[in-house]
Amino acid sequence: MVQGPASGSAASPAADTLRLSAAVQDALDANPMLRAARLRADAAQERVPQAGALPDPDLSLGLMNRMTSDLGSTMDPMTMNQVQFMQMLPWPGKLGFARDRAGRLAEAERLEADDAELMLIARVKSVYYEIAYMDRALVIMGSSRGLLRDFVQVSQAMYAVGTGVQQDVLQAQVGVARMTEDITVMAQERVAMAARLNALLGREATVPVGALELAWPDSVLPSVDSLVAVALARRPKLRAARERAAAATFAYRQARRELFPDFTLGLAYGQRPQFDNMASLMVGIRVPLWARSRQLPMRKEMQAMAAMADAEARDTYNETLARLVELRAEAARSLNLSRLYAAEIVPQARASVD
Repeated sequence: MVQGPASGSAASPAADTLRLSAAVQDALDANPMLRAARLRADAAQERVPQAGALPDPDLSLGLMNRMTSDLGSTMDPMTMNQVQFMQMLPWPGKLGFARDRAGRLAEAERLEADDAELMLIARVKSVYYEIAYMDRALVIMGSSRGLLRDFVQVSQAMYAVGTGVQQDVLQAQVGVARMTEDITVMAQERVAMAARLNALLGREATVPVGALELAWPDSVLPSVDSLVAVALARRPKLRAARERAAAATFAYRQARRELFPDFTLGLAYGQRPQFDNMASLMVGIRVPLWARSRQLPMRKEMQAMAAMADAEARDTYNETLARLVELRAEAARSLNLSRLYAAEIVPQARASVD
């Protein structure tokens, strides 16, 4: 994108100008996808205590050993009113690993929400400046079309008095038609980009987008090494990928313990109206009898998931650096073109016209 000294680019913004800072703030406040990302992070955080909690206990009440001939009789020593409490206790470490996994996933969701916020800001800035560029370009193209129309009138007058040729008239008319076509195309593109900006700001697509600010580009770009260092240290998505890899490791460690049995602890109290009351204590274990079909495949599954998470983290790292270098190259190209136009092409064009 080449920015020239178009009318209004350096002047103070009008009162109805949508400033970039205001557009960014509107997007942060109203963009539905960003809100969804934040709510997803909140939901993930609420799963952390759930993952580390014991299963709900079972409480049962029973009328035990009643005679069918007389349900109200309590003369039999085996007859009692029983209260029973049962609690399943997972093998030590299972809940801890599950809680650690959920915590890492919650942190990953929070970091991805932060990354979504940064990506939204970048997208708003990109669309904002694209519209601002179109507005300036439409002004320049309109001025150019006006000059071409003046040239058409001059060439027609010269042709009428016999000092010009018809080819000059036709070429000028074709130039006006082509410029009109370009203006029409860009005006429609501006409508589409305005709808896109409204969507980013959480507004209806048809809300009018007025004048926008078009700032001059920075004269110096940061080096690739400095940009890489900042990205590696601060980009939330990279840290989120590492958190997901850590979560997958905890899931694998939890799966390794699935072969160990869970315990069941039970307490029962029996009330016998005609005799002494009774109490019972029960301990049971869940036997992994079908480990070959359940626990062992689960272990392999979690091992594969951990390797996949590591690979995805590496891919995120590579894509981040590649995209960073790509964008920096595009910015350098645009900056060099801007300097070229300002220093050589525009002055030469003016000199040729003069």
